[in-house]
This record gives sequence, structure tokens and C-alpha cells, in this order.
Amino acid sequence: MTMDKSRRVVITGIGIITPSGVKLEPFWQNMLAGKSAISRVSLINPDEHTCKIAGEVKNFVPEEYMDKKESRRMDRYAQFAMAAAKEAYADAGLTPDSVPAERFSVIVGSAAGGMTTMEWQVKEVVKKGYNRCSPFLIPMIICDMGAGRIAIQYGAKGPNQAVVTACATGADSIGTAFRIIQNDEADVAFAGGAEAPLTPISVSGFAAARALSFRNDEPEKASRPFDKDRDGFVMAEGSSILIMEELEHAQARGAKIYGEIIGYGRSADAYDIVSPPEDGNGAVLAMKAALRDAQIKPEEVNYVNAHGTSTPLGDIAETNAIKTIFGPHVRDKNFLVSSTKSMTGHLLGAAGSTEAIICLLALQHQIIPPTINLDNPDPQCDLDYVPHTARPVENYKIAMSNSFGFGGHNASLIFKAWE
Repeated sequence: MTMDKSRRVVITGIGIITPSGVKLEPFWQNMLAGKSAISRVSLINPDEHTCKIAGEVKNFVPEEYMDKKESRRMDRYAQFAMAAAKEAYADAGLTPDSVPAERFSVIVGSAAGGMTTMEWQVKEVVKKGYNRCSPFLIPMIICDMGAGRIAIQYGAKGPNQAVVTACATGADSIGTAFRIIQNDEADVAFAGGAEAPLTPISVSGFAAARALSFRNDEPEKASRPFDKDRDGFVMAEGSSILIMEELEHAQARGAKIYGEIIGYGRSADAYDIVSPPEDGNGAVLAMKAALRDAQIKPEEVNYVNAHGTSTPLGDIAETNAIKTIFGPHVRDKNFLVSSTKSMTGHLLGAAGSTEAIICLLALQHQIIPPTINLDNPDPQCDLDYVPHTARPVENYKIAMSNSFGFGGHNASLIFKAWE
């Protein structure tokens, strides 16, 4: 299907519920300050686990965002999604009269859905029998319920999907919404991801796979992308949702504009269920597709927000992929890369949308957030990753955000500064 490239898509609202902040301004200030949001985990008993650290959303009160009765019928991931959607809707200045219901889309996914509810219900039926299973179990655990509930809350009757591509979910949700608006199926869309993976089984499963950092004595230093001493990613929870809007629709209602999405590329590694190929070939294909979609040259990109999870293999593969795509441009002083997972941890299905927001804010404010904890650079990771301290820039116009997931899912988004 040929998309109508004349239908430009901009971002007019942002909702953030993350360990690094539950409002946009404190979140951004923490990014610029290089502040780690990683701490000793409290949602589960750390003494029962080899990995005792995570990025938690502290002091989250669902009733501040939604009806108390309804919140009890939602898993934590869906509560996060509803909260972020409310923030984004308000930030965009939308009202029930802003867009016809059938032109309002919701594309919000989750990598795992209702893990908290599933584990709680398994314990209940083991103890009390299968007849004591909650009637709300299924609508609480399925990955599409965040999208479904947002649509109900805001009367959005346009295309409604829950993308599930592991850690690429948030980025693919944004890309899908981009395509839907370009294709004239909607004028406005919620887009993003939500995750609440800090459960006993989830943490123990990732730990058993040796995917997590075990730097338990120094939580704030555990996520260290591109550092020689990195030992795995740090799991985090939360949600980030954008309001995406057709440009003329946004301008007609006088909406503020954060930036424009101009490219989306996706691919598969077709290699391994967990590990990427060393040359990052799948990532190369996604970035190449995004550049082709945006109709720009590699040297026009100023900043790449790397997937950069702090895993031994992943960081090398992504570095190699970036070198392949950008060639000599990687040595230009105006080409920067950073991994903000060093501060937020890895929000899994919400990572891509969180990092898309960071790209938009970096272009808007002309400052690049850092990669913290990069104390001992890996010789195989030799790009300018903006170590330790945020860096002011000038005339940066284009940013790319990379997201790669288990199963070999790859997504790249390209954003342009609004002028």
C-alpha cells in the first residue's frame, strides 16, 4: 500500500509515567541532570532474588488518574497506560469536540501485559482451586486491554491495536500510528507502550537467562551501556504515550507541536531468539528503511538515541550497525549517540516510546542527554556516546531512535525538529 506522504504527522501531546518522573518536566530535568532512577527493588522481596535492583515508578496512586473501582479491575501495566494517556490528552489540549470519534485512533502495546495479575491468580487457584479464579483475570492480563480502555475512556472509535514486539513495542506502536494517519484512516492517535514487569517470575526468568545486571550493591551504576564492565540490562516499569496528529488538523485547532515524525523502518534479525548478529544486520535494515522512508541521507541525522541496553552483545552489535549505516559521518563532531536507558533502566514495551519522547525534547531544547556510568569505554564501542554530562548543541534538526526486541524485532523512528 502506498502511503500519502503529503499527510504530515506531528506530535502534540506527551504523557510520561516512568521511574525517572511521572510528569514531563521533572522527567526531562532528570534526563539532563544524568540522574539514575535505579534502586533496590521493593515491589518484590529482593532477598528471594539474585537480581535485587530495578527502575520502579515510586508513589504511583492510580486513583489520581482514574476511577478507583475501575483501577482495581486493571493490571498495573494498564493503570500506567491510562495514566500516561490522561497526561498526553491534557498536554495536547484535546477535548471531546477536538476530533470525530471515528477519526481518533489508539495504538498502545505491551511486551508482556498483565504479569502481576497472572502471578497473583496462579497463586490463588493453587491455594483455593480453579473455581476461585477472578472473572476479571482475562481482561486484566491481555496485552490489548491498555489500548481498549483508553479508547473507552476517550471515545476513540478509529483503528485500535496493541502492538507486541517485545522491546520494540513502543517504537512500533508509534510507527503504526504514523502509517494510519498517513493513510487517512485517522487524524489523531494515542501511541506508545506500557509495562509492569517487576514480578517474581518475570525478574527470576530474566535473571536465569543472564540478561540482567547483578550490580546489586550499586544500583545507580548498574545500567552502563557501552561500558567495558556492563553485565546486563536493568528492568524498569512505566508507560509513555504520545498524541500524534495530522499536521493541518493540529494547526487548525492551534495545537502546540513538539516535532514531526518523518520516518519509520522495521525489520527482523531472523537469527536468534535473544542474541543479535554481531554485525547488527537486522538493525541496519531497520535504520536503512527509516532513512528511505524519511527521504533523507544518513549524514542529515544529528543524534541517535541508541537502544543501548547495557548487554555485552547488544551494545557491540548496535555500534557496528550504526557504523555501517552512517559510515564516516560517525566521526563528525555534530553526530552524537547516547543511551538514556543508563538513567531510566529498560522499560521493555514502553522503552521505544520513552526514547522517542527524549528525541523530540532533545531537538526542541537543543541539548543531548548523556549516557551515564560510561566510566571505562569498551574498545569495541568507540562512538561519541555523550558520556556523563548532557551536551548543548546548535542547529540539530534530525534524530533517530532505535528499538530492538527479543525475537529479533527491530524498529527505527526518525524525528525532525519543528521550526
